[in-house]
Parts: sequence; C-alpha cells; structure tokens
Amino acid sequence: MFECLHDELSSRLDAGSGKSAHSLLRLAALAAMAFWVPTTQAADVDGAVLNVDVAVVFAVDFSSSIDPKIADLQREGHAAAFTSPEIIRAISQNYLGCIGVAYFEWSSPGHSRTVLPWTRICGLEDAKATAAVIRATGDTGYLRRGRGGTSVSAAIDVGSLLLDRFPGNAMKKVIDISSNGENNDGLPVQPSRQNAIAKGYTINAIAIPADDEDPKQPLASYFAQSVIGGYQAFVMSPTGPRDYITALRRKLVTEVSMNVDPHIAATGIH
Repeated sequence: MFECLHDELSSRLDAGSGKSAHSLLRLAALAAMAFWVPTTQAADVDGAVLNVDVAVVFAVDFSSSIDPKIADLQREGHAAAFTSPEIIRAISQNYLGCIGVAYFEWSSPGHSRTVLPWTRICGLEDAKATAAVIRATGDTGYLRRGRGGTSVSAAIDVGSLLLDRFPGNAMKKVIDISSNGENNDGLPVQPSRQNAIAKGYTINAIAIPADDEDPKQPLASYFAQSVIGGYQAFVMSPTGPRDYITALRRKLVTEVSMNVDPHIAATGIH
C-alpha cells in the first residue's frame, strides 16, 4: 500500500526558472504517477464507476519538522475524526450518503507516500476500517532523517493528480492540507494552486502553529493568503493538541457536507 514518487528533476530545477520549470516538474510527477497504480476500493467488483457526494484528498505533512508529537496528532486526529458521530451524520445527510477519501503523506518534491488509496465511506463500518488503516500505517515521526523540507506546491500537485484519477464521480472535490510550515522547498505555490483551482478543486488547510509562533505572522495567515483557494475555501488553526482534534473534526464536517457552514465560508480562518 506504500508508494513513493521519486523525481530526480526536482533537485536539478532552479527555483527561478519560472513556469517552464514548474511545467517540467509537474510532467515528471505525472510520468511517475503513470507507474503508480494503487489498489482502489472506489469501484465495485464489476468495475462500475461509483458516485459519491464528495471526494477528499488528505495531504498530510511528514517532513523532517514533523516530530513524534505532531505526527501522532495528525495520524490519530484524522483517524478519530473519521469515526466521530458528526462526520457520520454529515455523510448520511448528503444526497448519496457516501464520500471518497484518499490519504497521503508528503515532504519535499518527489517524496510522498500513499497511506490510504481511494476508498469509499458510506457509514460507520467503512469509517472504522479507514481509521484503522491510518492508525496502523500513518507516519509516527520517529524516522525523519532524509525527508527534506516542506513543499506545499508538491503536495497540491500530487493531491490534484489524485483527484484527476478519482475512479468515479463526485459533486465536490477537495484537497485537504495539514502542515506545520510554509513552502520552503521545491517550486512556488501559486502555479500549483492556480492549476488546482482551475480544475474546480477546493484547497482547504489546517495550519499547526509552532509553540513559539510570532503572533504578528501566524501560519494560518500564510495559508489563507497563499495556499487555500477555490469555492468556499478556508483554513483552520488549532491552539493546542486537544483543539487540533476539535478543529479537524469541524473542518471535515464542513468538507464532507454539501451544506457548507456560511460562517466558516465567510471568514476563511478559524
């Protein structure tokens, strides 16, 4: 179930080479994805295309800055959120009563790992199975050496490619980013962001602030200004470990529901 995208071009491209460099990197990523055929549970035994209300790609930071404490927060936070009564209720109240989810971890360009391929959740039992996979195989933060920096642009590109390859139909498609840092590796965020938005995808985020974060330059503001985008996009910023789980659950309810909380949509930051 684990897959890696190794892109040697990413280390050779000059960050100042502009759109052409970004295009080359994205084409290289696409070429790598051509050999990446994850097992999918989003189609039935007859191979029929399945419809869902919402398809969400969870892009979770596992760069070298993610220590065991933050890794546990992200892994257990997502697993717990999937099985929460609020999420199950939101899914059941949609038109079709099913969502499609995929979960991958990312760091520098060319370094991503599939934890959960496209999977359909239509109720509590599906959610429990999804949570079990994330708990068993998600990042623990103990083996951080060699993972490199934080490439938000690469995370968006991989998330966009996964949505391109969703084996079904979804009325709403979302890239959900969880990270504790700004884009500091790979190409600029804006071309990747604009490409995803142009496809009709929404980019949401949960920003994990450092303990010593400068209140004048909060990470959430960076994500709000430079990363999120698309229809009713928003970013949430927890104030502590317990708040992260609460914020994540609220964010997922908003993402998987076809009825978006107008307060969140209006403010953009929580």
